[in-house]
Amino acid sequence: MKRPIKSITAAVIMFILNICAVSGYYSMNLPDSFYVESGGGLDLSTVFEIDAVKRESAVSAFSGTPYPSQRADLRLFGMIPVKSVELCTIERPKLIPGGEPFGIKLLMQGVMIVDTGAVSTEKGMEDPAGECGLEKGDMILYANGFPISENAQLQKIISDSDGAAVDIIYVRDEKKKAALLKPVMSRKDGCFKAGIWVRDSTAGIGTMTFYEPETCRFGGLGHPVCDSDTGEMIPISSGETADVNINQVIKGTSGCPGELHGSFCSGLSSGLIRKNSSCGVFGEQFTLPDTEPLPMALKQEVETGPAVIRTTVGKDGVKEYTIEIEDIDPSDSDGKNMVIRVTDQELIDKTGGIVQGMSGSPIIQNGMLVGAVTHVLVNDPEKGFGIFCENMYSESRISGGH
Repeated sequence: MKRPIKSITAAVIMFILNICAVSGYYSMNLPDSFYVESGGGLDLSTVFEIDAVKRESAVSAFSGTPYPSQRADLRLFGMIPVKSVELCTIERPKLIPGGEPFGIKLLMQGVMIVDTGAVSTEKGMEDPAGECGLEKGDMILYANGFPISENAQLQKIISDSDGAAVDIIYVRDEKKKAALLKPVMSRKDGCFKAGIWVRDSTAGIGTMTFYEPETCRFGGLGHPVCDSDTGEMIPISSGETADVNINQVIKGTSGCPGELHGSFCSGLSSGLIRKNSSCGVFGEQFTLPDTEPLPMALKQEVETGPAVIRTTVGKDGVKEYTIEIEDIDPSDSDGKNMVIRVTDQELIDKTGGIVQGMSGSPIIQNGMLVGAVTHVLVNDPEKGFGIFCENMYSESRISGGH
């Protein structure tokens, strides 16, 4: 009799442990907040049933914008606690899907140090930047109290210093710091130098994700514009968009990402860039395409399965190509909410799959705008990542230039 009792006890313990493991998994991997439509509830597409039981009502700042919100308890099978989340009620926006390539011109907020090095002087090799603690990736904002926005401004202050220490205010890891930079005279040309190389602007090409018809706001790229030398996200003071033509496609292969090459159509601006963030670039366009708006999908509505992307890879303009959403991670905050795979043979023949310059290409599923392409898998160019449109839209509603 004891053996059956022990077997039953072991089975019960195993069942409880499995339930705890499932609950713990969802607690770790489900987000802490969700948008829900006005009058609707939270319906999660999880393997095991999870119900959202609403608690008290409150108005709070969600993603930087005040929305009516409620706390809710997520419960496995309606009984077992998983976690507490915030449900924020919104009117579902309708957004014009993009797919058009656009030029990006950014003026930095300060100047970025892209390299440092020793200077040859009469005393030997000296390293002014290293001695005062400046490093590659630092953003210099002020020199001797003057705001710095161009390389030429900083170089003039250094060359006119006559060797006196220059008071530098810079940003590293989003924190302001101060340093005393003592220029040294170069033996080569007799000018005072600091041993730093800086950049004050950048330009590139990306793909538009969406436009908001009522405000002309846009979101594009799906990931930040980063400096090519330091890899750091670029804080901006201002920026512009421009029309571009795609004139060459470098096909991607395993281990070698492909790329769209384009040229700016003219020196005229087509819009303003207000913000460079982890979710992309955002601003306003002067004119919008004549395309029918689509409802924005909430993250819990995105499913694994077939979808399409809108993108431009040649002179034919914006076209739709089939993809498969293979995996979804609603908790990822690094622009990798979806794993996608290109299934359209025409696109594979043209590009090899996903290439640089396609970032921002909108992803459409079930008649809704669900996200944007963000990254390619270097060793498998037919696969890559995508970000939720909800994340980009939320970011577009927050003011700021970084």
